[in-house]
Amino acid sequence: MTVLRSAGQLGLAGALGGVLAAALVAPAVSGGGLAAMNVANTFVDLPPAPREEPLAQVTRLLDKDGRQFAQFYEANRTAVPLSAVAQVMRRAIVAIEDARFYEHGGLDVRGTLRALLTNTQAGGIRQGGSSLTQQLVKNILVESARSEAERDRARAPNLARKITELRYALALEKKYRKDQILERYLNIAYFGAGAHGVEAAARRFFSTSASRLTLTQAATLAGAVRMPYSTDPSLGREHQARLRERRDLVLDRMAGLKLISQQEAASAKAAPLGIRLRPEPGGCAQSEFPFYCLYVQQELLSNPVFGNTAGERRARMARGGLVIRTSLDPLAQRAADRAIQRYVAPEDTEVAAEAMVEPRTGRIKAMAASKRFGRNPGNRKNGAKTTFNLPADVAHGGGQGFQAGSTFKVFTLATALQQGWRFGDGFKTPGELVPEQGYRDCRGRSVNDPGTRVLNASGEGSGGPHSIETGTWKSVNIFYMMLERKVGLCNVVRTAKALGVTRADGGPLREVPTFTLGVNEMDPVTVAASFATFAARGLYCRPLAIVEITGRDGRRTHVPPACEQVIERPVADAVNHVLSGVFDKGTMRGQSIDRPAAGKTGTNNGYTSAWFAGYTPALAAAVSVGDIRGSYRFPLQGVRIGERYYGSVQGASLPGPIWVDSMRPALRRTEPRGFPGPDMARFGGGHTPGLEEALAEEERKKKRGDHPFGRRHRRLFGWLLGQDPATPSLEVPQGRVVSGPRDGRTSEPTAGPVTAPHEGQAVAPREGQAVAPRESQAVAPREAHVGGYDGGRLAGARDGRVSEPRDGQVAGVRGGPDAETGDNRGRRVAEGPAGDGERPVGPRGRGAEPGDAQGGPPHR
Repeated sequence: MTVLRSAGQLGLAGALGGVLAAALVAPAVSGGGLAAMNVANTFVDLPPAPREEPLAQVTRLLDKDGRQFAQFYEANRTAVPLSAVAQVMRRAIVAIEDARFYEHGGLDVRGTLRALLTNTQAGGIRQGGSSLTQQLVKNILVESARSEAERDRARAPNLARKITELRYALALEKKYRKDQILERYLNIAYFGAGAHGVEAAARRFFSTSASRLTLTQAATLAGAVRMPYSTDPSLGREHQARLRERRDLVLDRMAGLKLISQQEAASAKAAPLGIRLRPEPGGCAQSEFPFYCLYVQQELLSNPVFGNTAGERRARMARGGLVIRTSLDPLAQRAADRAIQRYVAPEDTEVAAEAMVEPRTGRIKAMAASKRFGRNPGNRKNGAKTTFNLPADVAHGGGQGFQAGSTFKVFTLATALQQGWRFGDGFKTPGELVPEQGYRDCRGRSVNDPGTRVLNASGEGSGGPHSIETGTWKSVNIFYMMLERKVGLCNVVRTAKALGVTRADGGPLREVPTFTLGVNEMDPVTVAASFATFAARGLYCRPLAIVEITGRDGRRTHVPPACEQVIERPVADAVNHVLSGVFDKGTMRGQSIDRPAAGKTGTNNGYTSAWFAGYTPALAAAVSVGDIRGSYRFPLQGVRIGERYYGSVQGASLPGPIWVDSMRPALRRTEPRGFPGPDMARFGGGHTPGLEEALAEEERKKKRGDHPFGRRHRRLFGWLLGQDPATPSLEVPQGRVVSGPRDGRTSEPTAGPVTAPHEGQAVAPREGQAVAPRESQAVAPREAHVGGYDGGRLAGARDGRVSEPRDGQVAGVRGGPDAETGDNRGRRVAEGPAGDGERPVGPRGRGAEPGDAQGGPPHR
């Protein structure tokens, strides 16, 4: 009975653990030698050491220069060797947890009895009963548990669990040396405040490393292990007071064991805790560059290179312990961030996103967006934050993207040059086009659309001659629809696919006649990578964010670029030659980065979204702008974005300036370099009948001031100078629709004062108020576009009337799903992409000439 009473006292004390209880209780209740022999065999026939899964650790992301910009983890832990832990920390943890650790073989009977007596006299836990090796076993079993049931068994407060722990502890003592056991314990133990392991605890509690811990700091951490939750210093003063008590207890114990002097203990106890809590952000929301972080995280989870199955990849992510060097360039990233912030506010529902990609490697240099990453208060859908990776596709955490508009014309241009078209080659275009024949998809199916009319920007029914240069610079819809038909729709689609073009939602590309007008929804990373192919002279490289991975074992794995020559070099050079003219002869005229560059604007019909994609030999970038609530329900007309008001947002009026303002500083340390010249023997000598005469007549009209855009500007300047007391009109010709229909209605133009145009741009008014221009940021009026100042005709409009689209005429149009919710429901099916028609920003206020591609039709 004495033995049983002793066992009961052990249970009441709650500190002895299982080993002594097993030794004392089992013989008494067995009643015979056979039972005693069985108990003996329990501790002689030992199992293998417990299974040890790799400990979950922090994964760190580094930029190209080796600076950390993000980390994520399941457990905030960084495993370190025992040699990287201060000697005083090792002594402190052994003193308070298992003073005879280096003397026993896993079971310290004397220490257990001493802890029993001490804790019984104190009326509480003053010393631990389980050996340090037993505590390691318990942590291993918890960490290695593959289910909640296993985890509960590892924590169960019963005798069977204690016996199991002891058997495993004895097995560990046979497997490892004492220092190896101590190292494992220091890396697995939880210290509180989210810190797992001594290194993370040193950083979290004191903003230092485990190798630099002082006596007071080491005693504090050693005291926290026994009660990590009630001594968590991040939870307030009461918890810190309990932590201080535990620290002083450790110091007294160390002095009692002669590990430190009484004077050292007294001096350390008189010192304050000295807590310097260091934030340990986990997850991309707390990263300086969250969108890039999210891209890397999703790449690790989705790319088979990092695991054969999704489960393997998730497990590897959870275990962590990786150091991932990325291609993020801080200079380019900050340039993109600042450029977007200059034009678009986080609170705006209109969102801008940009991606920068290095030609010849595909390395992503920057990913930026106008919204901050994270959840809005109350989980509101609209606010300054978003949980979508706006510059990326769905596979990398992005939304559904925005229709790319006339940026897709470059694929038709490249296809034509590949097939033997020359500079100057072209043809006369009509005033309208019905795609009723000649269009077949890559399955050989006819995809003609006889119910659709495509109009030129002038809206006057007249066409004109265009070459591949003028058709590109002016972004003429009808020219490109006809060119696509001549070179073959499927061939254009194949060119786009070869340049890495895939829809943002991962679905198949829509192969329809308006493919060249950018009907497919895209993301900036994909578009930037495809344009980088031209900069790399036809070498396409898959977008790459991860450059090198260092595993927990220290081994480094280099991730090389994945590139393929998909276009002949001379063809790419010819494309670069044509697209360079966009800056001095086309829709981006007047905007420059002061070095050779090429690119293409993109604006969708009804101003549902706007793009600019451009490049130099060293860097490519793409910028998209659209409304996050749904591009067709909320077109970019009559909107205030940032501090500016836009009558309509075009590729050259907002994405273009963002691109310019980001590329300049991003390339500040890069030597300017031009593109190789085109092979004129192969591509020179083309001819378009009537083009020279048409261009000469155009120039004569400009000199006479008969251009309608010039007349409008003279009236605006006259009014602003007080020469015309009347409120200026924007000359809406009779019989032409001013804005696109909504719910079957046609809106009338409104008159009101407008600001003076700055370098050829005019700003639409808001409620009759003048808006001050700002350094070429104002929006240029757009000729003959639906909803523009001239109000070009919609498909189906005749004699100024707007007809409703016929049933089935717009079947299949998605209209850009809501970027925040991915919801297509409730969205009005509207006209297809119109192309650009952006008016270039010119030094003398000149706009683009009639014939600019606008007024796109409904499409299937």
